[in-house]
Amino acid sequence: MNTKSIHRKKHEIEHSQMLSESNTELAWGWDSPAGKIRAIRRAQLIAKQATLGYGLNVLEIGCGTGLFTEMFSQYGSSITALDVSADVLAHARLRGLSPKQVQFINEPIEEYVPDILFDAVIGSSILHHLDVEYALKRIYNLLLPGGKLSLAEPNMLNPQVYLERKLRFLPMFWYISPDEIAFVRWRLKRLMKKVGFESIIIQPFDWLHPSTPRYMINIVSKLGSMVESMPLLREFSGSLLIYGRRPLN
Repeated sequence: MNTKSIHRKKHEIEHSQMLSESNTELAWGWDSPAGKIRAIRRAQLIAKQATLGYGLNVLEIGCGTGLFTEMFSQYGSSITALDVSADVLAHARLRGLSPKQVQFINEPIEEYVPDILFDAVIGSSILHHLDVEYALKRIYNLLLPGGKLSLAEPNMLNPQVYLERKLRFLPMFWYISPDEIAFVRWRLKRLMKKVGFESIIIQPFDWLHPSTPRYMINIVSKLGSMVESMPLLREFSGSLLIYGRRPLN
């Protein structure tokens, strides 16, 4: 682990401990009516890209409280779920997922040394907490030839995401950790290509804000789907859906 990653690890453990003392999922925006719908859609998109299913060995990085782990487990894959924070993993273990299918490990991706290589590496909102190039290299080396990377991450071109990162010192953005960033998709694509990934696809998506009132969810979801298909406007979506594959040889 390099020096930058060591500092990030320390900060993320401290930040996760703070969040775990409150409603972690509410702080991350997953506990509201709109947030729950948003989480389900995100999990479905990540799982579809990774082609999750029975017989696959999958590594989930930054599993947090296990919210997405639980949804991913429904596809039948064997999941190794990593997180740097013992505090949030304590919440994840309370979900009662079968230890025969899901194994929670308190370890960062940078230090994890498994006995096997994986068919897929998946995660929601984790790469932006890491030393990105170093983490991508680690992920690449943990994939089988032909293995898939499938992530969802914040989009720096989204106005709220941009302000959160630039004004993180304001009390209203207390949930933003000290080192986290966001991505511009063409820059991330260049970096993934440099690391060795192929068949890279990065798509802007996600217009349903967690604070959307219940009565507005359907119309906002429909409008969001329309905007996601518009070449210019879609660039300002809240998130990026990221896919890459390790070459077969």
